[in-house]
Amino acid sequence: MFPELTRDDIFRLETQRLWLRWPRVADAEAIMRYAGDPEVALKTAVIPHPYTLQDAESFLLQARAETAGGDGLHLALTAKQRPNEAIGMISLYGAATRGVGTLGFVLARPCWGKGLMTEAGLIFIDLVFTVTSLQEIASSAMASNLASLRVQEKLGFKRIGRAVEHWPARGGDIEVERTLLKRGNAHSLFGARRAKRTTA
Repeated sequence: MFPELTRDDIFRLETQRLWLRWPRVADAEAIMRYAGDPEVALKTAVIPHPYTLQDAESFLLQARAETAGGDGLHLALTAKQRPNEAIGMISLYGAATRGVGTLGFVLARPCWGKGLMTEAGLIFIDLVFTVTSLQEIASSAMASNLASLRVQEKLGFKRIGRAVEHWPARGGDIEVERTLLKRGNAHSLFGARRAKRTTA
């Protein structure tokens, strides 16, 4: 689904404050620290708690393999001043089997409330709709996770109702708020806001 451009591990995106780059094996300890925070993990569908270094290493292998194969795209977020320190992750997955991509994201707690995930999401979604033929991107969050839902709304996602989803890391079925972003809406939002993309 994703082209050769994104399958090379030197690929990265640049925003005003961030680099979005391929996750590296060296990111495992940073990922373990932020994903091991219960305030972070317990709001997600896929991060187990407790979260170990082995969990982080397994995730990295899977994320890199999926990105290299073009079936998904997983990029680590880093502050420009500290490009070797991962502070979060943004991912698009599932489109190869369902035809609709799913957006997932996570951010270290010290970075909350600064607009960083919205900043990353804008360029990430712009890239997805530019280099793929996807027409829609889905996402979801626990109904109580207002911060995640606010980010999704800032990215142009519209709420489409509540549903019960199976969240294995949370032990079973969870009621969530589902959202959807359509290609046409994204173009009107992001067409004039292209950030610089680079492979250097």
